[in-house]
Amino acid sequence: MPPVPVRADLDLAEGYHSPQVDVRIRLNTNESPIAPPRAWVEAVRAELEHIEFNRYPDRRAWALRSALGAVHGVGPEEVFCANGSNEVLQCLLLAFGGPGRAVALFEPTYALHSHIARLTGTVVATGERLADFRIDLDEVGRVSAEAAPVVTFLCSPNNPSGRADPKEVVEQVLAIAPGLVVVDEAYGQFCAWSALSLLGTEDRLAVVRTFSKTWSMAAARLGYLVAPASVVAALEQVALPYHLDSFKQVAGRLALDYQSDMDARVAELVQERGRLAAGLAAMPVESWPSDANFILFRPLARPGEEVWQRLLDRSVLVRNCSGWPRLEGCLRVTVGTPEENTAFLAALAECLA
Repeated sequence: MPPVPVRADLDLAEGYHSPQVDVRIRLNTNESPIAPPRAWVEAVRAELEHIEFNRYPDRRAWALRSALGAVHGVGPEEVFCANGSNEVLQCLLLAFGGPGRAVALFEPTYALHSHIARLTGTVVATGERLADFRIDLDEVGRVSAEAAPVVTFLCSPNNPSGRADPKEVVEQVLAIAPGLVVVDEAYGQFCAWSALSLLGTEDRLAVVRTFSKTWSMAAARLGYLVAPASVVAALEQVALPYHLDSFKQVAGRLALDYQSDMDARVAELVQERGRLAAGLAAMPVESWPSDANFILFRPLARPGEEVWQRLLDRSVLVRNCSGWPRLEGCLRVTVGTPEENTAFLAALAECLA
């Protein structure tokens, strides 16, 4: 018997997946380079003794949702939690996407928006960004008129380009787009404003966040959405039963007790981001402003692929975007510790020589 073929539309661009290799300095996946507070680790360890591992977790994650709601000034019925922000996106598209429906997004942007849409059988309507990677409102209007998307994605700060959408741009997209506007703020704490501030006045807005970046909890895989209760109720309908385990619920809830520690980490990384940007500006590279914990740049003296390999040969791993559409020759570096950033800049200078 011949093997059963998989769906032809399952391919995710091979270049999107991050290499996991043993290197001295890993700056390719936008994780926090700073470990979580030791006090949080001890609090989680103590709480583990009270988890009944023979019982299913709270199906609605109500304690975690209540704690997040208190942080953002909303009720728990306006918060949805899942296994990383990617599962949040998946539930959004299971609930609102599907055959005969379209989502709008603007390239280059986070690859999982289009990939998950296609997995759910949703049409992907693509608009182009401006040359500096900002949102083109004319393109928003064109795509909205042609595709009537049920979901319009904004990634702010945008991955991989790094720039956040200003408040007035998000407001204009809300005025143009006919359906739900989802602002993916995986890196939201690194910039000066958040679309969360618009939630009280907009009933078609959803904001997605993650604990993986600023909360130093990438290993836990925890994300959430804040949106009108009707949106959250729809996501609850499509989520698998007991999809969020008890450990995640405890870890996320306890993390919220360490807001000041998170703020300090953000401030340190923003300062280091400025130092990285200044270092890149002094080299023969083109780089773009960033409101996130990474910087996109294009070497001018050598091909991006060659520079990426030369860095890897020096045990420095950055993200190779050089083969991605619209990002020819580009690399992306995560903001690391001061020591890691110094080593990266020195290695890059050698590679460009």
